[in-house]
Amino acid sequence: MKITVNIECSPIEARQFFGLPDVTPVNETIINAMVERSKENLETLSDPNLFWAKAMAAGGSNMEVMQALFTKAMGGDTAPTKE
Repeated sequence: MKITVNIECSPIEARQFFGLPDVTPVNETIINAMVERSKENLETLSDPNLFWAKAMAAGGSNMEVMQALFTKAMGGDTAPTKE
């Protein structure tokens, strides 16, 4: 025997029914912060030289971290060696 029940409700009503918290204020805060940061960094995104200067500001450390991550994932030495 197969029984199908269709319930029409909004996402807010479903969250309330299951007792889940309303995360709308948190979501709005995160979205507003992302919009503000995007506006602040708009000139960086439109200027390739400035974008790559900021992206490469950390130097080669990003590559070393990535290599250490892959090495650890493959079961090798966990720390990169410095010569």
